[in-house]
Amino acid sequence: MLKTNEGSVDRILRVVVGAALLIWFFAEPAGGFWHYAKLIGIVPLITGLIGTCPLYSMLGINTCPMK
Repeated sequence: MLKTNEGSVDRILRVVVGAALLIWFFAEPAGGFWHYAKLIGIVPLITGLIGTCPLYSMLGINTCPMK
């Protein structure tokens, strides 16, 4: 199991931003690079839901108040 390295504010922001990008992707019928770039919202959504960020682990960042 991965260690939690995201605090609650960090997790909420990731879920909100990730969900907003995905909703924007599905709501706007367009094409091109910038339309598909909105799919990057999958990453913050998933990391916010599971509570761990691999990039934070590599950089030694921890926003979780629990040790």
